[in-house]
Parts: sequence; C-alpha cells; structure tokens
Amino acid sequence: MKKVSVSSLLAQKQAAQKITALTAYDASFAKLFDEQGIDILLIGDSLGMVLQGEESTLPVTIEQMAYHTRCVSKNVQHAFVMADMPFMSYATPEQAYANAAKLMAAGAQMVKLEGGEWLLETIHGLVQRSVPVCGHLGLTPQSVNVLGGFKVQGREAAKAQQLVADALALEQAGVQLLVLECVPTSLAQKVSQQLSIPVIGIGAGVHTDGQILVMHDMLGISANYMPKFSKNYLLECGDIRQAVSQYKDDVISGQFPSSAHSFE
Repeated sequence: MKKVSVSSLLAQKQAAQKITALTAYDASFAKLFDEQGIDILLIGDSLGMVLQGEESTLPVTIEQMAYHTRCVSKNVQHAFVMADMPFMSYATPEQAYANAAKLMAAGAQMVKLEGGEWLLETIHGLVQRSVPVCGHLGLTPQSVNVLGGFKVQGREAAKAQQLVADALALEQAGVQLLVLECVPTSLAQKVSQQLSIPVIGIGAGVHTDGQILVMHDMLGISANYMPKFSKNYLLECGDIRQAVSQYKDDVISGQFPSSAHSFE
C-alpha cells in the first residue's frame, strides 16, 4: 500500500471513494490500524477522556499530544498521521505556529484546529509556513462549556447557514481537510457537496467523504458511554483486527453510519 497523502485523500474524494479514519494513541494500535488499511490516524485530544479519565478534552497539553504523536508515528507505513492542537494551544497565531511545529516534529503530517472565522488568520499563517491544516466544525469538544454540553449543532437555520459559511471560509484560508462532528445529515451533505476538500464525518451521516470514530468507541471499551453515532464493532466481530476491517468495509460500502447512528 502506498503512503496516504493530502493529494491521495483529495483524489479519493474526487473519485467518490470513501475515506476511513480512526483515532490512535500508541504504537501498537497504530500499527494494527495501519496494517488493516485505515487511511487516516488521528492522535486526538480525546485521549484526555479515553486514556486519562478526564471529563473533557480541556486538560490535555501540547506536550502530551506531542508524546502520543511520536508514539503513533513510529509504526505507521501507510496511513496519514494527523494530530489535534489541544485547548488554548492556538489562541494566537504565534502560539499556533510554535505548537504546530512541536506536533510536526513529533511525526504529524497535519494538525487539526477547532473553530470557524476567528481562525482564518492562524490557518493562513500555518499554511504559509508549510503546516497542513484540518478544520473542525459542528460540535467542537474544546468549546463544550460555551456550547453547554456535547450537543448536536446546526439544527437551527441560522446556525446551519453559519456553519456552511465557516466551512467555505476555512477552505479559502487553506485547510485541506475538514471534520464535521454531530451535525444533521442533510447539513453535512450540503457542506460536503460545496467544498472541494475532503469532509470527514463523526455523527454527521453517511454523505460525507469519509468517517472517523474514536477507537475506544469502535471497540466498545470507552469508560463512560457509547455515543449514538458510534458502533461497537468488537462486539459484532469478536476480534480486534476483524472489527477494524469490518468498520473499514462498512464505511466504504456506505453501510456505516446508518440512520441509527446519525442525526436529522
């Protein structure tokens, strides 16, 4: 298998070939997911919740993200490696440049930032400095206290319109990938159709260009609860490798997510 790149991900969108993604936090699982042909591995700041037992992603530090990025990138031959910029690590453009450099030096091929219009200058500056960027709209976990909890976003007409506008603005600023989290299926479909870059969904319905799940949710081992948008593939398959393979096949065939794992 060839190494996945920004160019190959764009080619997948253009060819209507679904993109598969999972979070990963260590070398062993990263190697397993890589061998099963998962396209993107995200070192998510979700590690605060699934590894550290925190109630949110907010306590995660850039040093912790760099450590786990280095662990994941060691054993990856095929997959595209992306890392989250944690809470308040990109409050200013200059801060974002310094912290993105730490993640890229640790082995990331792209960094992911949460937010819309306020990030445009930062994104433009990162791209100018040769740092590929993934945007993240909809439910942005770092804003959980502002949003009032982990809630579906974009159901009201004005907020849906703003999300579309933010997505287009992020693309114009230079993001090469976009994650949409917990938004209605129809809204995610509209964004995916209007953007030329790949759109990866989590709780965003089946019409995005690809899907991502937190690995602990996909394997049914999360400490807290199973989100509506996830599926316990390990329970269904009984073997981790088979579970990953089935998840990949279901995303590619369009069987996952079903309406039971989506929001209207």
